[in-house]
Amino acid sequence: MLLFIVLSNTAFHLTAARHGPSGWQPVDGGWADHVVQFGMITVLDMRIYPLFAFLFGYGMMQLFLRQRAAGTSEREAVRVLRRRSLCLVVIGLLHSTLLMAGDIVGFYGLLSLALGWLFLRRGDRALKWWIWIATAQFLLLAAEPVVSALLSGELGSLGDAGAEPGADAYAADEGNWFAAAGTRFMSGLFVTFAAAPLSLVGGAYFIFLLGFWAARKGVLEEPGRHLPLLRWTAVIGVAVGWLGALPAALAHVGAITVPDDAQSESGVLTLLRDATGNAAGLGYVAAVALFVHWWTGRRNARSTGTAATAIAAVSAVGKRSLSCYLAHSLLFAPILADWGLGLGGHLTSATMALFAVGVWLVTVAGAYALERAGRRGPVEVALRRVMYRH
Repeated sequence: MLLFIVLSNTAFHLTAARHGPSGWQPVDGGWADHVVQFGMITVLDMRIYPLFAFLFGYGMMQLFLRQRAAGTSEREAVRVLRRRSLCLVVIGLLHSTLLMAGDIVGFYGLLSLALGWLFLRRGDRALKWWIWIATAQFLLLAAEPVVSALLSGELGSLGDAGAEPGADAYAADEGNWFAAAGTRFMSGLFVTFAAAPLSLVGGAYFIFLLGFWAARKGVLEEPGRHLPLLRWTAVIGVAVGWLGALPAALAHVGAITVPDDAQSESGVLTLLRDATGNAAGLGYVAAVALFVHWWTGRRNARSTGTAATAIAAVSAVGKRSLSCYLAHSLLFAPILADWGLGLGGHLTSATMALFAVGVWLVTVAGAYALERAGRRGPVEVALRRVMYRH
């Protein structure tokens, strides 16, 4: 997940690139750049947020269940998670203002504050009902503008190619850090205190609740007991997600001719890409769970080979996910943004992707070193002190 996030979060730092109608992915460059752009739109764009949402909900329910198993009262367990959510909102706003406007920690911190209060203590039956209600709510609201435009014969003109590019909200092309920080602060406020509540109204929280439900069933801890569910989710989820983004990707690289409005951020191709991203995110979770089940079942799963070391290193990142997530921005924002070294103005989509992978590998190495030393991530240590007040 963190590799996907760092890949997604570097595209807007291509400050010298010419962006397409969507305002996000560039349209210039050679064949390697177009391959990367095509892959980003199909595999990553708006596919990692739902992946994060599911895992966030899953981890939240895990924490609640562990607290209860340890003898903590239900009310105190909710208080612990409430303190965690409030801390994440603060961390997210600081992260957005100081380094990177696309922060998602504050967004999910606010969501977890509301959804934890509403759903953590509900029974399985009520949780299932609300998952279905939220899913129907999401599908209806996502389909409404498309259906309305289709019935009026204006499907191709749905959207606004002349809108301000979304990448401007990141202020990566601003040479003054203080001016960029002001823009990022406003973007962070919008994402946390406007976009998060709107996602509740729009039903997008259903994937968060799916994480609650899956954690109660132990789907990721015991994948062998849920193989049919995981296989169907992986196959259908990835297929729907990739096919839903395919028209946008083909239009972006010029393989098909589509009006610019349809490719814009509010256009029909982007709406289709975004709506199917939830399926892809769930498919990715299921695919990784299936891989883990296969890997741990191998006779040499606990050997000391290169593959085992690599998996141990990635697992170390998972244990320090918040520290590694913030470290990404510390490593690439000052180097790429115009208010820093401005390297982003000299990279292309392909070289930027290589840079992002390099940043991720640095955090993997750091997390693995901490794992071998028996130390937690620094942000996780600070968060635990506030959560548990010790």
